[in-house]
Amino acid sequence: MHTQTILTYTAFAALSILSPGPSILLSLRNGATYGPRSVMWSGLGNISGVFCLSTAAILGLGVLLKSSAMLFLAVKVCGALYLFYIGIRHLFAGSGGLAYESEAGQAGIAPPPRKLYGEAFLTAATNPKAVLFFTALFPQFIDAQAALLPQFLVLMAIFMSLSYSTHLSYAVVASRARHLLVRPQFAKWVNRVVGTAFISFGSLLLALRRQAS
Repeated sequence: MHTQTILTYTAFAALSILSPGPSILLSLRNGATYGPRSVMWSGLGNISGVFCLSTAAILGLGVLLKSSAMLFLAVKVCGALYLFYIGIRHLFAGSGGLAYESEAGQAGIAPPPRKLYGEAFLTAATNPKAVLFFTALFPQFIDAQAALLPQFLVLMAIFMSLSYSTHLSYAVVASRARHLLVRPQFAKWVNRVVGTAFISFGSLLLALRRQAS
């Protein structure tokens, strides 16, 4: 692949990753609640979900979603319902959704790694918009005359590296602001904002229209 192609793709990928979304919100929450180490697992779950989606797009699921209204609707509804679930859980969490600080200023006890991983994986893997994104993005940077697999691995390595480092960076920022986020009144407000945001993401996902085939 040409250097210019890789640099252009990296710029597009960075813009996509840095834009706010459910996965970024999870990293901010986990970073503030359990500390940056927890995002090592949730970030891994996120890039695993992204990798599965990108692989599915390359194998033709993106085309199938474009052509099958029923399949697209099913995937979209599942993703939206999961986002609604997370949002409602935060709305009813009150001030207890964010972990409290101990006297030493430590973060709360994090859930098991598999739970952190699974939650992030499902958040990333139940978003059909990402499948359509990869379906539309990849062909613009792939040379049809060259072997597909090496190009796919290079592009995904770039995307996953950027995504993982971005999630960890957001987690560090949230962790440093923990002293503010864990205050009862502020935590209650944060939970409402986070819950509303997830429900909004779910609503936007439901509003997502299938691209014409």
